Amino acid sequence: MDTGVVDAYPTRITGNPQLLDRTDPTVWGATSDGPIDAATLASHDAKGYSIVEGLLSPAEVQAYWQELVRLSADPALNADERVIREKQSRGVRSIFDVHQLSEIIDELTRDPRVLDRARQILGSDVYLHQTRVNYMPGFKGSGFYWHSDFETWHAEDGMPSPRAVSCSIALTDNYPFNGGLMVMPGSQRTFIQCAGETPEDNYKNSLKEQKTGVPAEDHVTAMAAEHGIDQFTGQAGSALFFDSNILHGSGNNITPYPRSNIFLVFNSVENALLQPFAAGKPRPDFIAGRDFTPLRR
Repeated sequence: MDTGVVDAYPTRITGNPQLLDRTDPTVWGATSDGPIDAATLASHDAKGYSIVEGLLSPAEVQAYWQELVRLSADPALNADERVIREKQSRGVRSIFDVHQLSEIIDELTRDPRVLDRARQILGSDVYLHQTRVNYMPGFKGSGFYWHSDFETWHAEDGMPSPRAVSCSIALTDNYPFNGGLMVMPGSQRTFIQCAGETPEDNYKNSLKEQKTGVPAEDHVTAMAAEHGIDQFTGQAGSALFFDSNILHGSGNNITPYPRSNIFLVFNSVENALLQPFAAGKPRPDFIAGRDFTPLRR
């Protein structure tokens, strides 16, 4: 789709996809702009992610966990399009637009422990591009193949540049063996083109199992050889802030231990969505918010 701007990150192409150098910074702000210290900010710039241990207290973790249980059992949401179910088990996989469904999660999006870090990394005011809660139950939770969120947000939502950051807050302990998120540190500096056209209403399938907009195996192999793989592990209440373009994925959870989290995506107000760069129409607002009002405490 013609967005009227030069596309610095072309994807969903015909022919052979390429690895493109990123033209935008990872960190846009300075140490003086927020609570992240200089060493952590430099590490985030290099690796594309940073971890905050104990962001939430045990009491807060319990309150949010109870909220996840309430939402997943709410009969009013049974037929709601914002509820994504596992392809095989039909259990709840994710609930999107969750700040509109939960008062305490809405408050969390404005909590200075979260919001101030997002503002500092992006060097500007921010708005909510996407919110959701993820459920990865024991035995039945299915993972996600390697991908860059920005590739999808650019192609299907019209996000111009990777000036967005995600915050994943663990509500259960993350072990190496229960489907924990894997990232390739430093991979955010390379944009991986993907091949193929975007199917109509692709989100209806991609939120369960992504097949369009995933990198080729040889590119994943090359990136792993260059960057290696880190995994987000730690106690409930810890938070992972990661760049929108970092290559990441997760395996299935065949253990008895669930892995659930709150997922908040902040986009710079200076990076507001345009028309999709490689799709026929934008995805619904519950997946890609188009209220660009800056978040305030």
